[in-house]
Amino acid sequence: MARVEELLRTEKDGTISFGDYTLASKTKLDNFEFEGDLYKVKTFSEITKLERNGMFVYESVPGSAVENFKATDTEVNFQISAPEDVNFTLELQPESEYEVLIGGASAGKMNTNLSGKLSVSVELGGDESTEVRIVKM
Repeated sequence: MARVEELLRTEKDGTISFGDYTLASKTKLDNFEFEGDLYKVKTFSEITKLERNGMFVYESVPGSAVENFKATDTEVNFQISAPEDVNFTLELQPESEYEVLIGGASAGKMNTNLSGKLSVSVELGGDESTEVRIVKM
């Protein structure tokens, strides 16, 4: 079972990991400093949400564990695991086109809306983990 016992942690490769979908009740960690920004995570079996400096970054339904999360202006990379299929939403650049790769295979091109939200569904089962890569076109 993948989970981040600390709820939010930094990795040696300069990424962050967060989320614990095994929790029965909502648990949060606030004011986690990473590279000059303050992060907040809320997580449990039903939802996992990450904010940076009070702004939306990531949300999944149901809850998930995200490892090695790294976001730049042109790309987002992470490993996601959950006990079942999961839908996640990311805050990216508004009205932009992105290619979504799941497990190394293209899931197609998708556009963000006016607020920059991009929603993706990933088929998982039985605590599987897969790589997600989203690249701005």
